[in-house]
Amino acid sequence: MLPADRAPHFVKSFERGLAVIRCFDADHPARTLSEVAHTCDLTRAAARRLLLTLADLGYVHQDGRLFRLTPRVLELGYSYLSSYTLPQIAEPHLEQLVARVRESSSLCVLDGDDIVYVARVPTRRIMTASITVGTRFPAYVTSVGRVILAHLPDEEVELRLQPAELKPLTTRTITSPDALRAELGRVRRQGYAVVDQELEEGLRSVAAPVRDRDGEVVAAVNIAVHAGRNSVDSVRSDLLPHLLATVAGIERDLTITGPGRAASPGSGTHRSSSSRRSPAPPA
Repeated sequence: MLPADRAPHFVKSFERGLAVIRCFDADHPARTLSEVAHTCDLTRAAARRLLLTLADLGYVHQDGRLFRLTPRVLELGYSYLSSYTLPQIAEPHLEQLVARVRESSSLCVLDGDDIVYVARVPTRRIMTASITVGTRFPAYVTSVGRVILAHLPDEEVELRLQPAELKPLTTRTITSPDALRAELGRVRRQGYAVVDQELEEGLRSVAAPVRDRDGEVVAAVNIAVHAGRNSVDSVRSDLLPHLLATVAGIERDLTITGPGRAASPGSGTHRSSSSRRSPAPPA
């Protein structure tokens, strides 16, 4: 939950309404009133008022005892995505990359402690979870997240690692802050990140940072593959060169836009100018 000592302008009821919307997800597309109240730490009366208000506004549909979100909630994110030039610039490059390597590719930004998918070109489904624009994962366990974290100022990385709870999502997940700190240092030096089955068994990914015209890291692009088809060595030798070429193309196009237009909006999204991309090792 959010801290209780909020500024005078803070509207608690609005926070609760957003919490109700967020409690619906892929694993819980429909919830009862009691489930919403429990998940959002609300009284049944408060949960009922919020659900009925959202229903009146067209964001929630009631079917007997069950409540579901309606497609209208997509409007809440559309304004952000439609005004955000980076995904629009990157998508043609991602499509060309996927056509060359025949593996899925995505563009992600950092939002708080998560990475958020803002553009994606899939091929075949390789994860248990379905990934779409707006999907979030913990940054520490993804290649795109590590690439962006690695290029934050050292003091900000430390602030993030100190309170972080690094949960083991697989047996390979890095859960030690010291080990993660060392891995981020290596990612910064080499200019890319490879994550081997730490987010999900059978999934490997490689990511590289995207910089704006000022050299600041604003996003990252990845290629995700099934571990059974691609070894770590083949990811580096066969896929990484194509990934770096794609990122270079995106960055060339970003130089045409104004400095601020490519920036990742939102208070939780961070940018860094700590270093330029290090050259990748020979393929």
